[in-house]
Amino acid sequence: MIQKTKNRLSVFLKDNRKKSMGKILKESIHLWILKKEVPFYYFKYLYRKEVHNYLDYISTKEASKIQHSANFHKIEYTTIISNKLIFSVYCKRNNLPVPELKSYNFNSNFFFENNVYKIKTKNDLISFYELVFSKNKDSCLFIKPLSLYGGKGCYKIRKEHLADDINKCFQYVVSDSCVHEEFVKQHPKINKIHPKCVNTIRVETFIDKEGKTHILSAFMRFGVGDSFVDNAHSGGFYVGINLQNGILNKIGHQYMEYGGAHYIAHPDNGYVFEGFSIPYFQELKDVVFKAVDFIPDRYIGWDIAIGENGPIIIEANEYPSIFMADIAYGGYLNHPLYKDILEEAKNSEHFSA
Repeated sequence: MIQKTKNRLSVFLKDNRKKSMGKILKESIHLWILKKEVPFYYFKYLYRKEVHNYLDYISTKEASKIQHSANFHKIEYTTIISNKLIFSVYCKRNNLPVPELKSYNFNSNFFFENNVYKIKTKNDLISFYELVFSKNKDSCLFIKPLSLYGGKGCYKIRKEHLADDINKCFQYVVSDSCVHEEFVKQHPKINKIHPKCVNTIRVETFIDKEGKTHILSAFMRFGVGDSFVDNAHSGGFYVGINLQNGILNKIGHQYMEYGGAHYIAHPDNGYVFEGFSIPYFQELKDVVFKAVDFIPDRYIGWDIAIGENGPIIIEANEYPSIFMADIAYGGYLNHPLYKDILEEAKNSEHFSA
């Protein structure tokens, strides 16, 4: 946390896109008085010259109120969302497109085809995955913990580099509980932008008081370098999406602690974002609406990959990062629904899972 704060401060001080210090001081004091909180969130993005509507963005306390509103969550639904094993099995049972679950583990107990394997050594784990690979056509598996988000604790296990990959992840995997899924084959159009990881789309949904489901916003996350995760919390960046036509916006945003860069093209290959049409975008929206029917929590963030043959639900988040969606949308308080969402959240109790 201290290092992240230092990184953010360094980016702010060196940023040649920031407003004048007088304007920054005036706007931050205005927000302090208006929002009744120290506006640390202002210094993550709103201090920049291109942001003229700084009052249209959600504050830290407001975001927390929305994320943890008892009006928006029920334990019956968040239990499904928060556990990736339950989520995978439930979605598969209801014909929702998710990556194929190959195996899973609870600490050193590994499960495959209704059998339990006790893993004590690295060689035991190598033998286990050799068995899994022998029964499937997969050349790669994606390992992720049951309850963490943001790309944390994720590993890629490759058939051709099994010993090396196990050596890197052994201690973590046998000390935690994880799902082992097929590695999604991304649509070739998206590979043109960044092929090193599966670049997912975050879609935020909300069910209003009348029971109607709305898609509030969508943005696409991209990895950088050789990272096999795309999450902005892991060094990647995100680009807003036009909900009407599925076309990427002009500018990508990176988290402050990783440099706070603005991109109009992918930094690895220069692929320009503006005008890029996401394949299967209407099908993506249809899948999200169907998913909400089966998991009707009122506020959810969905992570969707675009596979070779259509959208694939990677996971759902009961407490999505409103900060990223807020920026990608251009200020959530401009949204026709969001002031009502905020008002309802302010008048509700705190949800505790």
